[in-house]
Amino acid sequence: MSPLYYKSARELLSLIRSKEISPVELMEATLKRIDEVNPVLNAFVSVHAEQAMDEAKILMERIASGEEIGPLAGIPIGVKDLEDVQGMVTSFGSVLYKDNRAKNDSVQVARLKAAGAIVVGKTNIPEFAFTGFTKNRLYGVTRNPWDTERTPGGSSGGSAAAVAGGMVSMATGTDGGGSIRIPASYSGCFGLKTSFGRIPAETFVGPLPWLPIQQISVPGPLTRTVEDAALFLDCASGYHPADPLSLPPPTQSYLKCLDELPRRLRIAFSPTLGYARVQKDVMTRVEEAVQSFEEMGYKVELWEGSLPDTGETWAKLIYCDIFAQLYQDLDRNRQEMGRTIVAVLDEAEGFSLRDQVDAQKVKTELNQVLQDLFDRYDLLLTPTMPTEAFAAKGPPPAEIDGHPIPLLGAVAFSYPFNLSGHPAASVPAGMTANGLPAGLQIIGPRHRDDRVLQASHAYEKLRPWNNRRPNIIEQDA
Repeated sequence: MSPLYYKSARELLSLIRSKEISPVELMEATLKRIDEVNPVLNAFVSVHAEQAMDEAKILMERIASGEEIGPLAGIPIGVKDLEDVQGMVTSFGSVLYKDNRAKNDSVQVARLKAAGAIVVGKTNIPEFAFTGFTKNRLYGVTRNPWDTERTPGGSSGGSAAAVAGGMVSMATGTDGGGSIRIPASYSGCFGLKTSFGRIPAETFVGPLPWLPIQQISVPGPLTRTVEDAALFLDCASGYHPADPLSLPPPTQSYLKCLDELPRRLRIAFSPTLGYARVQKDVMTRVEEAVQSFEEMGYKVELWEGSLPDTGETWAKLIYCDIFAQLYQDLDRNRQEMGRTIVAVLDEAEGFSLRDQVDAQKVKTELNQVLQDLFDRYDLLLTPTMPTEAFAAKGPPPAEIDGHPIPLLGAVAFSYPFNLSGHPAASVPAGMTANGLPAGLQIIGPRHRDDRVLQASHAYEKLRPWNNRRPNIIEQDA
C-alpha cells in the first residue's frame, strides 16, 4: 500500500469523500512531508502552512455539515512561481521581484481553488522561466528526487520535483518550449502541454499585466497520474474574457472520456524528427514504450519525414515575449538580472518587422508538414527529451554519447510543438542505466487534448508508473 504522500489526487479525494481521512489530516501529512524533503530538493520556495491549514479546517467543517464540495476539495497543490496567488509573492525567480506580492489569483489558480484545491505554496523556477533547469540567484538550485545531483528540469522544475518527491499530487506549470514536458520527463511524472487557449493565458514571463505577444506559452498540469491531469483540466479549462483567444469549454469531461481511445488509430513514431540525436539508453526505453501501443493492438509506423528547422525562430519569438515584459526595467536593473537573461533582452531589442515575417514563414512551413502528418496519422510518438537529467546547476549537455549537439539539441523534441500549438504530453518510459527517468512524448492533432490524454491513460494502464518512487532521504544521508 502506497504512503499517503505518494497517492494520486483521485485516490486522496476518494479517501476524503469516504471520510477515511479528513482534509486536515491530509494537510498535516503534506506539510510534514514538505518539512522532511524540501530542504533536500528545494522544490517549494515558500510554504504558507498556517493559511493552508486554516483552509483545510474550513473544508472539514463544510464536509461535516453535509455541504457539497468541489471536485478537488482538500487536495494540496503547488503553484509555479510565475503565476499569481493572492497574498503570495510572485518573484518570477528574480531578485528584482522578491517582494512582488500578488493582489489576485491567476485564472488557472482561481479555478483550481474554486474546485476546492488548497494552495500550499509556490514552486521554484529559473529566472523568468528561461532555462530547462531550475536555478536562480534568489532561491538557489532545485534538485531531482531520483538523484539530487541532477536537475528536475525546467522551467517548471520546482513543480515537478514537488510531485515526484511526494510533497503534492499535482502542481501548476507553464510550457513555452517544453517547460512542463522537460521536467515531467526528467522527474518521472506526467506533464501535459495543453493546446493554446485551452486554459486561459495571462502574463507568464514577467511582471507586466499583458497577454503574450506570441502564441507559444501555455499553462497546464504536472501530476502523478493521467487521471489527475484530466481532472485538473476539467477544473481549469474553458473560455475567460481576460483572454480573447481562450477556447470554449470542452463538450465532455476529460476525466470521463479517458477510456474512450478508439480501437482503430493510425500512430506514427519518429525517433529523431529528422534532426535530433538521442542518448542510447533513453532511446531504448522510448522504443520499449512505443512497443506498448503495439501490445495494445495498434499499428505503429515509422515516420520518415522531417520537421523544418524551427529552433532559431522559436528562440526569437520567446525572446520577444520576455522583452515585452521586462524592457522597461532593463536599463535600471541590468546588474540585478542574470547575464543570460540580459543577453536575451539585448538580442530581442533588434527584432524587426522583417524578422517577424520570416518567423511566420517558418511557422507556416511547420504547420504544413504537421498538417500532412496528421492527415495520415492520429497520434505522433517521439522521445520527450534526448537525454536523462543533467547536473542540477547546469549547463545542459553539449554532446550526446560523444557526439556534439547544438544548444537547442538538448530540447530538440519539445519546442516545435509550442510553435505549432499541438497538444503534447510526456509519460514515463522507464529508467536509464543510471536509474533516471526517461520520457515518451505523445502529440495529438490540434485541439485534441482529449486524444492525448486518452492515449496517455491507455499506456499508463499497461505500464503504470506511480509504483516507482525515489528514495530522497537515503540519498541525502
